[in-house]
This record gives sequence, structure tokens and C-alpha cells, in this order.
Amino acid sequence: MVALITICGGVIAYLLAGGFIHWIFHSMREATIHAQLGHIQITRPGYFKEGISDPYKYLLPPDTEMLPVREQPGVTAVAPRLAFNGLISLNDATVSFLGEGVDPALEAPIAKAITIVAGKDLTESPPASAILGEGLAANLGASPGDVVVLLATTAEGSVNAVEVTIAGLFATSTKAYDDAFMRVPIDIARSLMRVEGATSWVVLLDRTDATDSRTQALRSSLPPAAYEITPWSELADFYNKTVELFSRQVSVVRLLIALIVILSISNTLSMAVIERTTEIGTSLAIGVRRRGILSLFIVEGALLGLAGGCIGVAAGVVLGEVISAIGIPMPPPPGMARGFIGEIAISPALALDAFLLAFITTLIASILPAWKAARMNIVDALRHQR
Repeated sequence: MVALITICGGVIAYLLAGGFIHWIFHSMREATIHAQLGHIQITRPGYFKEGISDPYKYLLPPDTEMLPVREQPGVTAVAPRLAFNGLISLNDATVSFLGEGVDPALEAPIAKAITIVAGKDLTESPPASAILGEGLAANLGASPGDVVVLLATTAEGSVNAVEVTIAGLFATSTKAYDDAFMRVPIDIARSLMRVEGATSWVVLLDRTDATDSRTQALRSSLPPAAYEITPWSELADFYNKTVELFSRQVSVVRLLIALIVILSISNTLSMAVIERTTEIGTSLAIGVRRRGILSLFIVEGALLGLAGGCIGVAAGVVLGEVISAIGIPMPPPPGMARGFIGEIAISPALALDAFLLAFITTLIASILPAWKAARMNIVDALRHQR
């Protein structure tokens, strides 16, 4: 019973910790995709490496050329974006900004994770409107309804300015994005920068898991000399570093649980060997082979691992569902402006990993006690406690 409780406790702890991290990964991934990057971005070759200094050297053709991409299997939306930057002024306040010109109608299904915290979205606003990240708006002292001036250096090097009305303020999962970015209709951005086309086409797929296959399909269908196809995972630097950090933490948890289970089960089976020394000696005396004694204790350890793993996984899944229904209030983590309600997402792969962790570690822990039992001297075992 003590051994089973130890195994079940380790499995449950691993499932809850791993399930929480898995939920964070999934939430961050979808928020990154649906607030900033989409699933795939199509640009001119070299745009992400050299386009920061001169983005308008890498302009894509007119939006009508997006039609072959939109007709690809699994593609649900394609939207053009025009990157620009400059200064935004309100009364006596002037701050720098990074901007994205978007088509509000085409961008709507892609930007589902952008939350409008005040005012309206671009889809519900007049053409000469803009939405600001709440951090950028706070730095500027702006609110919905204010008229601001956007000042930028055009593609030819001259200075241009436009007036837009702040339609609303938005928030995403990344505070750094909210502190610097604004969005305007792409026609306003083109007029400000005096260019045509877009710097990128953002592709939304029906399934995130299909990103790799759809990326390869687009690379095969579009000429590589004219287009560069980049999946979201290559652009999400913050997400990738977070996954790497949390994955290491889960690995440490797995190692600690494995050590606890191995030490506990090894101790339990060692005590069982001591208590059953006379029985082991009697079995050896009546002709049971040493490998039979060895297999007896190994099978006992395997059954403990099997039972503990099954019970632990079942209890962990039920407990995870209960905790998810209640919710886990979390404070704002680094890089985010708001807290969130966490959940436990236990995938089949995680449940299998937890079961194998219990079964394999228990099996390993039973080897040494089983070997000691099989190597006992028959005479000494029969005289035990006499």
C-alpha cells in the first residue's frame, strides 16, 4: 500500500505539473499565432534578415496575387500586411511606434487573440482609424476618439504625415508588442509610406499541427526565387525560449519523481526480501531455481508499477479536470501585462509518459532486491530468525 501510494503520488504530481505546462504551451502558441504571426508568413526572399533596414525593397505584388495561396488545401485566410514605423503625436506628446497596415476584413479571422480593451476594432470603424496597443496609448496619453498625427519617412526618403482617429485600444499576450505597436487600415499605411503592395502575406490554417506540411506544399507551389515561406515557429523567439525553459523544468520534475519512486520501491522490496528470507530459503531448498526467485520479485515490482501507473493516471486525469473546472488564478508572468486563469491539459502522450515513468522506474527499482533474494545462501536463509 505504501509503495502504491508513492507511485500514484509521483504520477499525479507529474501529470499535474506537465499538464499545466502543456496548457501554457498551447495557450501561448495559439495567442502568438492569432495575435501576431499567423501560421505562415510569405515574404520576399531575405526580408526577415535584411528587410528591417529597408522593408520597401522587399514589397510583394498586388493583393490579387494572393489568390493561388488562398486556394491551397487547409488555408482558411490570407491577409496582406505592410510594416512601417514613425512618430505618433497627440497634443504636445510625441512617441515612436511600430505599425502594421492590415486589411480589417481579411485580418479578422487571424487576429482572434487580439482583445479590444477600449473602443472598437478596425472592422467597425471609419477608414481613417487606428487601434493602439494599450501600452503605447498609455505612453502617449491617448484614448479612443482622439485624433493623432502619424509622421513617417516614406520609401523615397521624404517626410509624410496623416491624421487618424483612435478607434480603440488592444491588448495581446505580449506586453512588449502592446507597448510599441499600432494597426491601421492598409490603405492608410500605403498612403503614408507612398508605396503599393505589402511586406508580408499572413496565412491562417485550419489546424496548427498542419503547419509543417502546408509550409512544404506552399514552398513547392510558389517559385522560391520570388517568395520565402516561413512558418510561425521560426519567428516566435519568445515562445521558443519559453518552451525550452519550461521543458527543462519538466525534465527536472520527471527526474526527481523517478528518483523518489526508485528509492521508495527499492526500499519496500528490500524489506519484503528480509521479511520473506525463510520462505526464499525454503523455495530454494525444494528446487526452485534462482532465476525463479529473481523473476518472482521482478514480476512483483512490475505489478506494483502497473497498478500504481494505472491508478495514478486515472486519478491525475480526474483531478486535472476538476482543477481545470475551478481554474488556477495566475499573476502576470514576465512579458505579459495581465494575469490569467490556468488549466490542466493532460494529453494522451503525457498520460502515456507518466505511466511509463511509473512502470519503468518501478521495474528498475525491483532489480537489486530481486538479485539479492536470488543470491541468498540456502542454509543461512533457512536459519534466518531461528
